Parts: sequence; C-alpha cells; structure tokens
Amino acid sequence: MNNTEKIICLVLGAVLVWYLFVETPRQAKARQEAAQAQVQEAAPAGSADVAADAAQPKATDAVAPVLEKPAVPSVPEKTVVLENDELKLELSTWGAVVKKATLKKYARGLGPMSEENPPVEFDFAASPLGALGGVKGLAPNAAYDVKEQSSNAVVFVNATVTRTVTLSAGYRVVYAEEFKGGDGVSGSSISLGVMTMGGSKNDLLSVDSLDLANAKGKPEVIHHCEGDSPLKPYLVGGLSGGCSGSQSAEGMPPSKKTEVRDGMGWIAVKNRFFVTALCASDAAISGFDADIARDMATATYRPASVAVCATFGSAEPRRTVTFYVGPKKQSLLWDLGMRDVMEFGMWRWLCYPLVWVLNLFNDWIPNYGVAIILLTILVRLLFWPLTHKSTVGMKKMQELQPKMKEIQAKYKDNPQRLQQETWAMYREAKVNPMSSCLPMLIQIPVFIALFNVLRSAVELRYAPFLWIADLSEPEGLFSSWFPFGGLNILPILMAATTALQSAFTPSTGDKSQQKMMMVFMPIMMLVMFYSFPSALSLYWFLSNVFSIVQMWIIRRQTAAAQCGAIVPEVIDPPVTRQMRRHQ
Repeated sequence: MNNTEKIICLVLGAVLVWYLFVETPRQAKARQEAAQAQVQEAAPAGSADVAADAAQPKATDAVAPVLEKPAVPSVPEKTVVLENDELKLELSTWGAVVKKATLKKYARGLGPMSEENPPVEFDFAASPLGALGGVKGLAPNAAYDVKEQSSNAVVFVNATVTRTVTLSAGYRVVYAEEFKGGDGVSGSSISLGVMTMGGSKNDLLSVDSLDLANAKGKPEVIHHCEGDSPLKPYLVGGLSGGCSGSQSAEGMPPSKKTEVRDGMGWIAVKNRFFVTALCASDAAISGFDADIARDMATATYRPASVAVCATFGSAEPRRTVTFYVGPKKQSLLWDLGMRDVMEFGMWRWLCYPLVWVLNLFNDWIPNYGVAIILLTILVRLLFWPLTHKSTVGMKKMQELQPKMKEIQAKYKDNPQRLQQETWAMYREAKVNPMSSCLPMLIQIPVFIALFNVLRSAVELRYAPFLWIADLSEPEGLFSSWFPFGGLNILPILMAATTALQSAFTPSTGDKSQQKMMMVFMPIMMLVMFYSFPSALSLYWFLSNVFSIVQMWIIRRQTAAAQCGAIVPEVIDPPVTRQMRRHQ
C-alpha cells in the first residue's frame, strides 16, 4: 500500500467515524424530537396514568395493554377446559373466550419440562382470545351457558349468539358463531388475544397481515414493523424508526392504539418463536385495531405487548373463524397459507428448503447441533467444485505475478497494449481473473438465508449442543465474570479460523494489504457475531474449517504436481578405455 492509498484510507476512516458518532446521533435526535412532538399533540389527556405498572415481561408473561374493562356479569364465572396432545385451553363462560392457552410441547425455560419448568403459557386475561365486540345488545364479557361439552369442543349459548369452540390438531381453535336474528353483526370485531415480547435481546414483536385490496391487484403480505405502516414506530423500538431499541421513551404514551383498515385474508401477531393468528374466516375481514403497550421499566423505548382485534364488514348471521395459537413453525404455517409469517424476505425461496433439510437431519440424529454440522457439510460439498476452481485460479494468478509485473513495466506507457498482453497471458495460462469472485457471489444468498433461518427457527429454541445450552442465543458462559453478556467461545474460534483462512488464501495483492485484512476481517467478524445466536457462529466456524481444509488439499496437490514436473539432471556416463579407442 503506497502513501497515497494510506492517506485515502485514513480520510475515509475519519469520515466514517464522524458519520457514525456525530452525524447519525444528530439526525436521530432531530427525528426523535419531531416524532415526540407529534405524539404529544396526539396523546389523549390522562394517558400518562394508564398502564403505569407495565414492567419488563418474561418470555411467556402477558403485559396488559390499554383496554376498556367491561362490566362484570352478575352470574358466577365458570371455566371450561379443552385439551389435546398439543394445546390446552382454559375458557370462561364470561364472553365464551379463551383466557389461557398452554403449549404442551414447549418448555418455558431451559431444560426438560417439569413442575419447576412448566410449558409455555399465553395468558390472555387482559385481552381474551375470541372476545366479541361491536355486536348490538352483547357486552364483550356477556354471560353464557354451557350447552354441550366434550374433550375438544364446547357450545356456549345466550340470548344473542351461540358460539361453538373446537380445538383441532395443528394448534387450531375454531369459533363457529350463529347470531340470532342476524342483527348487529356488521362492524363487529373479534380479539386475537395478546402477544408479549420475549426476554431475549434478540426477540421481536410484530404484526403481519395478508392484504387483499392493495394497489398491485394481488394479495400481499404486510409486515407492519416495516415500510410506512402506522404500527412501525411502536413495534421496532423508537419513534425514529430505529430497530435497535436505543431511542429514548420520553414523551411516548404508555400505550398506543392504531387502526388499520383494508381487506385482509389473515392477521398474525408474533414474537420471535410464537404466534397467535386469525388464519381463516368465511366472513370478510375489513382490518384490525392494534393496542401496543410499551415497557415502562426501561428508559429507552421497547414494546412489551400488542393486542389485536380483527374487524368484520359483512353482516352474515353465521360465520366461522379459525385461530392458530402455537409455534412459529414452517410446516404448520405452510399448511395454513401463512408461510410468510416466518419473514424470510426475498431469500425465502432458499430458506424454505434449508429449514426442511435442517429438520430432516434432526430426524436422523435428534440433535440440532449435529443437524447444523450436517447442513454445513452439505452446503460445502455442493460448493466444493466452485470453490476448488476459484482457489486453483487464485493460485495460478499468484504464480503469474512476476510475469504480470514484467508486462506492466514493459508497456507502462501503452495501456492498450498492456491490456492486450495481459489477456494474452491469461489465455495462455488458462486463467479467468473473474473466477475467484463467482463462488463468493453465489454463497452470499446462502449465508443470508441461513442467517434468517438460524436466528428465528423455533426448533433451535433451548436446543443444547455440547457446552451450548441454547443454540438460539449466544453461549453466555461465566456471565457473572465476563463483560458483554459472558464468554462466547464460538465467535472467537470463528475469528481465529477467519484469520487462518486469510493466511491460506492465495493473494495477488500487496503483502501489507493481506496482513491488514488478516487483522481487520477477524476483528470485524468477532464484533459482529459476538451477540448473534450461537447456531450462526457454529455454522460460520465450521464453514471456515472446511475452507481451510480445502485450501490445504489444493496446496498439497499443487506442490505434488510441481515436484512431478521437475526435469531430472542428466549426468554423463563415465568414459571407459573401449570408448576412448573408438574416439
């Protein structure tokens, strides 16, 4: 690297530091002040007193959003339990609603399920699943009588409506409703319950919907934590729209109620691993109301819970609504036509088969750490021919450097001839200088797809492997002794193998630049991956190991070929007396 290049790097570095630490905070502060002024103008009087006791939620605890409490019925409340192998529902005769759902196959914390580690529970008491609203002459928690009951179905009746609730396989809860007289159904609503933010810093809270009435003329999945959705500022961690959750919560209301009106096919409320959704309805859905409560225990903004009610535009005397209350699992959501709830983005065509292969390997050997190792081997084997050709090409390019310098010195005053001679040298050596870029470009989509899969796959939740307690989180060893959440070994191994891989990679550039990359790249990868799920670090570390092994094999083959190509020295035989006579 010459002096000019060093000066350019220093200037660019200074500009980057200024932009990150001076200009970006200044712009964020300006956006925040403008947004806070807008919220304060729109905030209703007395909103500061509402939900003041909202606190940091646990992974399975519900935080009550701002909801209007209906009058308590005069008759006693009765509880009805519906249960199958997957789900246990506790329903109330007040409103014919689900107040608690237990996912029987998912433990609340690390380790096997037990009395100390019970299954995951959704507490819908603050916003019950299936609560009716907007029906003439019917209060949201009106009293019902139990007409019939079995292990997986119950029929609730009162003077206005008959509601049959059925628990089906695949975490489905079906509400079949018959309104007497057909009055008051138009403009009614039904609650999807409430979803809470998990305790992990890698968690999320969002609302998705299938928009049937968009400008493109075809159904489109809307992720309301993105784009121009009115919910976005309250779902992603700050009024400025940043997703880091580092924006001040000062001036923001304890909760925010937002309306979204559009024809919809389904609506889903999700956190990182679980989802409640209105997945099907024979009555037209005209939109939803979302009530987002923030975490009052933190100075920076963080959403704590979101309660959603779907609204209907039709006035049918009968309707059937199907809910899904369960894990964010691809195979189950695929059957419901809700696969985009996985939020794989533009690489979903690649993510879907990766999830399938990961589960296939886990079926063979029931350990997701082993499944990730097998998936890494499969990916590296598929790319082996490309990476092999690329590495061999780079090795040849390295060997051509002395000849390249001769050509550059000889034709330094004739750029056209220099280019001609350079390409002639490449043709003679059968080397394509662009071949080294192709494998990298092809592997980028695969890595992005794996990143999306491994960070949000519910299968990895609390999945152990060797010393790793949870593949969906950083290792966090000795967290009481080490800063930054504890000691994470895999990112350190990944950084070390990245440096070793750089050392093995043939280089055609300046030696000082190669040494700089050997230092800069591992440090950057270590910082970036240190707080990522350990499953990602495991994949990247193993991928580096395979690359190093491949480069070592190519080096051995190249060295063996060069030894075989050495022409042996010719030694003249000794001259005998008979040979002298004939001379």
